[in-house]
Amino acid sequence: MHSEGRSVTWRIALLILLISGIFWLGAASARIIIGNTLLQTGTLNFEEYISPDAEREMFRLLSMVSFVVICSYIVVLASSVVFLATMPFKLRENGWLMMSALLFYLFVPVEIFTMVLDGKMIYLEFFTTAEKEAFRELFIARVAALAGAPLIASLCYYTIIGLAIFQPLKKRSAAL
Repeated sequence: MHSEGRSVTWRIALLILLISGIFWLGAASARIIIGNTLLQTGTLNFEEYISPDAEREMFRLLSMVSFVVICSYIVVLASSVVFLATMPFKLRENGWLMMSALLFYLFVPVEIFTMVLDGKMIYLEFFTTAEKEAFRELFIARVAALAGAPLIASLCYYTIIGLAIFQPLKKRSAAL
């Protein structure tokens, strides 16, 4: 691919990465907020005051938001690969970009595992008439998945935003 085509490719990949990243992190944050309202603080016990109909509606919302998370994560993953493969920047000179890529790709297995659980919830919501207990079981499995690794992943994703803004470990040119 010639350099002009490469220039356009990495820029388009970056634009797609940014837009899908906004959808992904926004939907993931919404999922966390919705999920936290279902549980008693600091426990895996469901709140007693939530009516069965309200709880069922919250599971429906979780399923819809999880669908957005899965779709946008797949787009983020694909566009990040294209961006890194075609960008003109050298990772050796842009430590912030290397750290961002490492933080992102380190948690791909965690995301895939939790996407499988989310996919089961989406399937239950849209293709079956499952009872509330099936959703509760999947939800608890999702929250307790991998001993908190999804929470650590979320913190790393927000760290990537800070790295992109402040760009630490960027090799500066001597002629300033």
